[in-house]
Amino acid sequence: MGTPEFPDLGKHCAFSDCKLIDFLPFTCDRCNQVYCLEHRSYIKHHCTKADKQDVTVVICPLCAKGVRLVPEQDPNITWENHVNTDCDPSNYEKVTKKKKCPAAGCKEILVFSNTIKCRDCMVDHCLKHRFGPDHKCPGPKKLESNFSFMSLMNRNRKPESKKINSSSTPSSSKWTKSFLNAASSIRASAEAGISKLSGEINQAWGTSSDGGGKSNSSGQVEQCPQCDAKFSSVTALVDHVQKVHERSGNRSAAKVTIDACPKCSKGFRDPVSLVEHVEREHGGSSSA
Repeated sequence: MGTPEFPDLGKHCAFSDCKLIDFLPFTCDRCNQVYCLEHRSYIKHHCTKADKQDVTVVICPLCAKGVRLVPEQDPNITWENHVNTDCDPSNYEKVTKKKKCPAAGCKEILVFSNTIKCRDCMVDHCLKHRFGPDHKCPGPKKLESNFSFMSLMNRNRKPESKKINSSSTPSSSKWTKSFLNAASSIRASAEAGISKLSGEINQAWGTSSDGGGKSNSSGQVEQCPQCDAKFSSVTALVDHVQKVHERSGNRSAAKVTIDACPKCSKGFRDPVSLVEHVEREHGGSSSA
């Protein structure tokens, strides 16, 4: 057996009538014996352990379901168990009846590779009749108006709405009145708050912290030296002089410069008078 270089190469076939040396032998997965190419199958070498893991399925003629025969069990017992428990004759038509294309005059059987569902009518058709005009597509299905559930809902809604309207008229009027009263009170409070806020804003603008923009808190009134007009703040007086007297046609009038006190915002035409006022009234400190 083998060759001088590889003496262990090849094995004899375990079949009694063969005993052939095979250099590529096959090992049976049931009896674990070595066989040649010709006797490798269970039937050829008459394997005694082939039925233990063998799977045999018989198609039931009543329900078209597969019935597996249990090894080492009488097939008649397996058949009786199937008939008494799992057999359903109504399933025979579903399994054996082949689905065909619903297009008129088409007899093509629909399988996985030639079936396309129409997007409008959602019905399966063959490749030849996959487009709407080819199978006379009726279009998307519309919800029927005489649908039993919808009609039932409409019938239940109508009397309830009538009862509610008839019984809730006095209560609804009271509710609307209370709602209008609450809305009017909220509106009045909002208007009062807005007016108060606007007054505070105007007062803050009038008493701003800018040196030139302060109003006289002591009630003093600034007077224009040319036209004797009176103003409540130095800023208003300066604006008046610049707009009226400097831009007027009287060019001969000399321009007047007014210096404001950084403490009380009182205006002075003469810087000396401003210094004397600061020393006399504010203790000699002119810092703001």
